[in-house]
Amino acid sequence: MTSERIAVLNIEGKTIELPVLAPTHGNDCVDIRALGGKAGVFTYDSGFLSTASCKSSITYIDGDKGELLYRGYPIEQLAEQCNFLEVAYLLKNGELPTATQKTDFENTIRRHTLVHDQLTRFYNGFRRDAHPMAVMTGVVGALSAFYHDAMNFSAVGHRDMSFNRIIAKLPTIVAMAYKYNSGLPFMYPRNDLGYVENFMYMMFGIPCEEYRPNPVLARALDVIFILHADHEQNASTSTVRLAGSSGANPFACIAAGIACLWGPAHGGANEACLKMLEEIGDASRVGEFIKRAKDKNDPFKLMGFGHRVYKNFDPRAKLMRKVCREVLTELGLENDRLFKLALALEKIALEDEYFIEKKLYPNVDFYSGIVQKAIGIPTSMFTCIFALARTAGWMAQWEEMLTDPEYKIGRPRQLYIGAARRDVMPLEKR
Repeated sequence: MTSERIAVLNIEGKTIELPVLAPTHGNDCVDIRALGGKAGVFTYDSGFLSTASCKSSITYIDGDKGELLYRGYPIEQLAEQCNFLEVAYLLKNGELPTATQKTDFENTIRRHTLVHDQLTRFYNGFRRDAHPMAVMTGVVGALSAFYHDAMNFSAVGHRDMSFNRIIAKLPTIVAMAYKYNSGLPFMYPRNDLGYVENFMYMMFGIPCEEYRPNPVLARALDVIFILHADHEQNASTSTVRLAGSSGANPFACIAAGIACLWGPAHGGANEACLKMLEEIGDASRVGEFIKRAKDKNDPFKLMGFGHRVYKNFDPRAKLMRKVCREVLTELGLENDRLFKLALALEKIALEDEYFIEKKLYPNVDFYSGIVQKAIGIPTSMFTCIFALARTAGWMAQWEEMLTDPEYKIGRPRQLYIGAARRDVMPLEKR
């Protein structure tokens, strides 16, 4: 990254010079940090459409090309050749693990999957019908009350311990949220199972019979985890960074990220997409709903199409479509009604001039809901699965922020449009 060039601004006759930073990929960035001091003005960018909030070497998205890179590696290669823990290791450390490092890391994660026994009683404070994301937000936030022996975040060892703990414990916490919501007994983790297989055991196993994870379904879930592990500076990742910039412990930061992810415009999109497919009901009604999606006066939105960043086919959607076929074939659901409906909807949308012009391509949420439902995961748990996977990226982003030499507490400015200064009148004159 260089700053040899400058941008020249003329503000009320005053010339301001600002350095231009060149990234590895993507748009150049004008460094405006000195703008307030030099010119007495701020920039206004609602929704951060044109603002880089940080320097990062973790994830890169090229929306026009439909490209997603983790530490420089294409998501397609990682999904085909690696498992989730290898990707988590990559996000944190910047390089894929060697065979020895992979084994050591997986063994370390296995040793941290149990949660404190008192934490299991924390679930009893929630109603049985509470949304699992509400439960997750509370339980993850409470982890700092149980694991406060590694809170010196300037120490590498303490950051590593925090990373390992939260990556290991999230599957246990998510599975317990599902069991509690279902009224079923908790299943404790097994150290003889892999990361995803262990999660499936805790989700679907019961004490009175043996449970053996289906390897095809386990691999499908593993791919879902990889595809959702990180996605640049989205709303929840920015939330984790902003919370972490105050020095808050990582458990609190991840809880904040989970709360943000719960929003239907963010992590809840796959749940909304599946509900939309259920609403359409049959392929014969696709044309009717396509017409509604085009109508500006109709509030109906075609969920699972388009993305804030991608202006091309979401690369994760292509992978998820393949996984969807594999899962349905394994389960004998090749003629699944929702899958056929999704294919019909995708075909029309990809051929329709309206969607082509607006670049409304299928995104990862379009197929992930069908896959998860086929595996046996209820709709209410979809965003929990998303959060489980995204925690790897959140923790990598949290550590990157803390170790940045330019790290400062986040403090956005504002464009104040309220009342001008005024004086309080005595009560009898108001």
